[in-house]
Amino acid sequence: MNNEELQNKRHSLAHLLAAAVMQLYPNTKRTIGPAIDDGFYFDFEFSNPISEDDLPKIEKKMREILPSWDKFERHELTADEAKNEYPNNEYKHELIDEFTSDGSKVSFYKSGNYWDLCRGGHAESMKSIDAESFKLTKLAGAYWRGDSKNKMLTRIYGLAFNTKEELEEHITMLEEAEKRDHRKLGASLDLFTISDLVGKGLPLFTPKGALIRELLNEYSQGLRLAKGWQRVWSPHITKNDLYKTSGHWAKFGDELFLVKSQETSDELVMKPMNCPHHQQIFASRPRSYRDLPIKYMETTTVYRDEKAGELMGLSRVRSITQDDSHTFCTPDQIEQIYQELIDVTKTFYETIGMKLRARLSFRDPKQPEKYLGESELWDKAQNILLNIAKKNNLDYFQAEGEAAFYGPKIDFMAKDAIGREHQLATPQLDFVQPMRFGLTYTDDAGQDQTPVMIHFALMGSIERFLSVYIEHTAGNFPVWLAPAQVTVLPISDNQLAYAQKVKEEILTHIPNARVDVDVRGESIGKKIREAAGQKVPYMLIVGAKEIEASTISVRGRGEADLGSMSVLDFTNKLQNEIENKL
Repeated sequence: MNNEELQNKRHSLAHLLAAAVMQLYPNTKRTIGPAIDDGFYFDFEFSNPISEDDLPKIEKKMREILPSWDKFERHELTADEAKNEYPNNEYKHELIDEFTSDGSKVSFYKSGNYWDLCRGGHAESMKSIDAESFKLTKLAGAYWRGDSKNKMLTRIYGLAFNTKEELEEHITMLEEAEKRDHRKLGASLDLFTISDLVGKGLPLFTPKGALIRELLNEYSQGLRLAKGWQRVWSPHITKNDLYKTSGHWAKFGDELFLVKSQETSDELVMKPMNCPHHQQIFASRPRSYRDLPIKYMETTTVYRDEKAGELMGLSRVRSITQDDSHTFCTPDQIEQIYQELIDVTKTFYETIGMKLRARLSFRDPKQPEKYLGESELWDKAQNILLNIAKKNNLDYFQAEGEAAFYGPKIDFMAKDAIGREHQLATPQLDFVQPMRFGLTYTDDAGQDQTPVMIHFALMGSIERFLSVYIEHTAGNFPVWLAPAQVTVLPISDNQLAYAQKVKEEILTHIPNARVDVDVRGESIGKKIREAAGQKVPYMLIVGAKEIEASTISVRGRGEADLGSMSVLDFTNKLQNEIENKL
């Protein structure tokens, strides 16, 4: 079963869910039910609330109905005929009015004794569906049509796959994902917190979490510094005129935080992105083709007024820290810059242990009004990216409709330890914004030309990257990133002095090593359990026999007993892992 067939199956199961609900709760108002990445959902207004305890009953009813369904029959109804099918259902009436505004009819699809307003996309036959290949999973609140001004509905989610085995594999993955939830690990490992007094979507990072952020950013910037990018800095507020010129205001104006000045009449906003600022640095002086490429980078926080209901841990926030960069180059330099960015991306993600594939995010040719710039420029840009992907033998696929409004991009998709795919690094080609800002450089004939701009973020949003990375590692950070790399555990107070000596000897060889000594008067068993709970890479246990032999007993994370060794031998091992980012 290909992806389209699977999505059609999932959409068909959404119909089946609605049929079961309407049989069990006939006073319910049904609304919409699409297929989603791992299954389907349907939104309802129930006359009496239901709970997740009711899901098994609904699922059972779906399986009872399924044998009576086969193919989906298509029917066409006028607006009045369609509305008669949904007495007192204002949600369906709203959709019908929308779909028939030009006088056309609407399509209904019927299978078994159930039919519903629908545009289509169903299984060839419901007889082919394994009754054990789907499962209802949870309830959630959902505003009608995603608008918080509308009524809150009850959304029922379901999972659906080709086979029972694939469903079970996915459920196992979800159970593992629950254990790895970055919000739980962030709390238990003391990495970040979210305060109601500060506000939703505005995470605060503890010393441990801030250390990981800084180490990752140093590595990200260092890879680009080595290839000629230079640091710049820009303020966190700006006149909204900047974003009106760039085109962001028209597209995303309602997502910006507005700032009111007590001194001037300027309309200011918290900056939602860095590219217009970097363009102003480029525009600050005349540029020659001899100066290009000009490479700017800045790790800074931007702000977007995301909807409160969509905020979640670090994966969706209002304060977004980007390890951002913008390159201004000639058309002939595009391939060179992309090659450098691809090399940087491969190195970074190989280091952190995530496999990549590339999504070539192109514009939707059926909706050209969504994008800025001329069609010829878009075609040229997309062909350049396609050729670059082929030349680099990238594992790539094309996705129409996923481009930024100002240009196509390569979205690198990273696979985590439990098989989920996340869009992270993104080099974006932009022929549009430099023209809107009137940026120019003088070519070798003395003529003004418009530079090409390449946007790039290696981690993207550092907050979102950390949500992915914490779950990818399950909090078992590699030695170079671990907030505490080593903890020395004296068996009793008699070994405290020796434990401190071990720490000092390690720091003599590796001054920046992160070494703790557990000086508490707890049992060694409790000390080991707590260090393991904090996922410290190495525990060095010292007792009377270690003092006598001038050694340490080394235990690696995950109860790996590495035996007895000298402090120097252990220090050499630790230094190798830090230097090689292991």
